[in-house]
Amino acid sequence: MIRNPILKVLSVMRSYHVQFLLMGGQACIFYGAAEFSRDIDILLLAKPGSLEPLSLALRELKAECIAVPPFSADYLRRGHGVHFRCHHPEANGMRIDVMSVLRGLDHFPKLWKRRTTVRISSRQVFDLLSLPDLVKAKKTQRDKDWPMIQRLVEAHYTQNQQRPTSEQILFWLKEARTPSLLIKVANRFPKAFAKCRSQRPLLSLAVLRNEAELTRALYEEEKSEREADQIYWEPLRKELESLRHPIHKVAVAKS
Repeated sequence: MIRNPILKVLSVMRSYHVQFLLMGGQACIFYGAAEFSRDIDILLLAKPGSLEPLSLALRELKAECIAVPPFSADYLRRGHGVHFRCHHPEANGMRIDVMSVLRGLDHFPKLWKRRTTVRISSRQVFDLLSLPDLVKAKKTQRDKDWPMIQRLVEAHYTQNQQRPTSEQILFWLKEARTPSLLIKVANRFPKAFAKCRSQRPLLSLAVLRNEAELTRALYEEEKSEREADQIYWEPLRKELESLRHPIHKVAVAKS
């Protein structure tokens, strides 16, 4: 299911008891919505002392910080991602992206309680961001994330449509991005539809089977999320630029 270099990175982290949640493309693979990626995206709690196990794991993986900001709990708590490149022979070239805060999501302790635990062997157990939380995390301004949200929800529906729980039905109604799937779920489960109709107004179009208008409403919903993500990242981007400028000046002075 996962490539050997990825398994090496995750196994080393577990050996140092790093408490983290796997997210991004590798989590999508576990959830049945395959996405090729040589990156490993993890979420962890950034507090005094909590980064030491990760530091030890990164040292064994011969991982170097490849961009600003530097590796510190302060930058992680403010919402930045810290990026590493591995040079260990068994994981050479693998990139590790570390975050502690995600837009629109709860703090780490709550996300940890909702995690999905996957066991692929007696010695290989991994903790993933829960599927609903992963879908929320994918609501970014990046083009590639929106088709992935669609695939994640569709895969989940295919796997659980025979005997779904009320929680699963509500998840489909709140997060599905395919007009045909929304129409199917809204009309198949009228009680659940009535429960979350006010939370997502475009569901009214689904129960009316108005696919054309529903498509337009989904586009507007996506557009709104993209804009919100852009606004969220703007001050963080400016802070990164302020960190890059001194580096640039030194490079110019040496040239």
